[in-house]
Amino acid sequence: MNTFNLKIIASDKILYDGACEYLVVPMVDGGTKGFLPHHENVIVPIDVGMMKGRIGDDNEIVAFVSNGILEFIDNEALLVCVSAELPDQIDALRAREAKQRAEEQLRQKQSIIEYYQTKSNLARAMSRLKVTGKR
Repeated sequence: MNTFNLKIIASDKILYDGACEYLVVPMVDGGTKGFLPHHENVIVPIDVGMMKGRIGDDNEIVAFVSNGILEFIDNEALLVCVSAELPDQIDALRAREAKQRAEEQLRQKQSIIEYYQTKSNLARAMSRLKVTGKR
């Protein structure tokens, strides 16, 4: 089995540290980027969204990640982000309520800064709901 070492560090915990066969992370440009063993050395920013990969004996890991960076150097990946949550750690009801609040705020007249903050809140809530639906 061809793998690389993956360590996922959030601001409050280490979500995962071990072998990984592949990893897909959300990118700032709205797309995703995949990593396989022996990927070229790179440091990339990641955005709010769903991260997935294959770890261990054909176990898939799916998680919500927020803004951060991924460093892939010498067949080792280090993902450092503000927050990372597995599907069972996400409160779906709370995420739905946050989505509804953000949608309501978007209907209101706001400053440009408030508008972008609300869009960010909506993206986080929708990403959390997407991850919970991927169980």
